[in-house]
Amino acid sequence: MSWTFRAAAWKWDVRKEAGWVFVTLPPDVTDELDEAAGPDKAGFGSVRVAVRVGTSSWSTSVFPDTARGGFVLPLKKAVRDREGIEVGTEVEVLLDLERPDHP
Repeated sequence: MSWTFRAAAWKWDVRKEAGWVFVTLPPDVTDELDEAAGPDKAGFGSVRVAVRVGTSSWSTSVFPDTARGGFVLPLKKAVRDREGIEVGTEVEVLLDLERPDHP
């Protein structure tokens, strides 16, 4: 399953020195991804995904964020630098659910 959405980048204020930057998945994408992932969630309820922002593609996980009521996607510094993303920049995200291999 795939989703495309736009969201603004924001910095995690709990550990500002760490420099973690995220985008929050919209509620409809969160709901559909949560349902599609089913029991395939990993630690902390994370879900493995493949991501494309601009010309950058990578694999990562989205994590549940109870404060924002949805999943959040971390944006790596290398991607932010390459794509010119700063805190507050609205980005278009293509997100694909990665399914674990089942024997």
